[in-house]
Amino acid sequence: MWLITGAARGLGLEFARAALGAGDAVVATSRDSAALEQLAADAGEQALVLALDVTDSRAAFDVVARSLERFGRPDVAVNNAGYAIHAAVEELIEEELRAQLETNFFGAVWVMQAVLPVMRRQRHGHIVNVSSAAGGVGFAMVGAYSASKFALEGISECLALEAAPFGVSVTILQPSDFRTGFRDACRKRAAPLADYEDAFASDLDRLSTRHSGEEAGDPKRAAQALLDLVELPAPPLRYPLGNAAFERLTEHHRRQLAEWAAFETVARSVDGRPGSPGS
Repeated sequence: MWLITGAARGLGLEFARAALGAGDAVVATSRDSAALEQLAADAGEQALVLALDVTDSRAAFDVVARSLERFGRPDVAVNNAGYAIHAAVEELIEEELRAQLETNFFGAVWVMQAVLPVMRRQRHGHIVNVSSAAGGVGFAMVGAYSASKFALEGISECLALEAAPFGVSVTILQPSDFRTGFRDACRKRAAPLADYEDAFASDLDRLSTRHSGEEAGDPKRAAQALLDLVELPAPPLRYPLGNAAFERLTEHHRRQLAEWAAFETVARSVDGRPGSPGS
């Protein structure tokens, strides 16, 4: 049984369709459950469609309870609900930044906390958190989004260590751009500053909705990759999806390793016990 948030569109919808096509049961959630009516009609008793605002922690627990009543056990929980704000860090207003974190980070946490007690008891389960290439590499003009995904990756890594003794796996999906309409759903900054219009012109163009539908990523292939992932006996912690994601993430970590190596002597020089030579 799959529980998938943000299943009304994009990758979430393709994930739900792929799981149903594989013969699995799916609990598909969205803020507006009406958007999932066709999915429910096509799947019949195999699917349960529920409204869920992931920022409401009580609602997350209620959805899990209703899922158990219908299907008995959760095998895979996919935290896919999320959106992005396009803004320079200086431009962000408090309301925007808090809302971004409430959905992309806290929303995933509430779902994880709701499914974990059951997965621990059954000694089985797989939590898949949809991050982004921007969850491992910083990009200009998406600081709020990147912060939410960096936070999601950090808590996922900690959870993976805590949950492993109970037979529960955690995987972080790190997709690059996919043809999902994600750009169309992105929110533009509420308080733009003129100085950033020229400085980030290329980024603003790259992020614009006029490129929607031209992204390299194929959502159906991503869904198949997810089906393959959950069948692995030892799933990875991080799972990049897309050429751009793989290249940017590996390049970033190579640069980081080189930077650390350049300052290794300094890093090691600051340790020392009181009274020891050099302290």
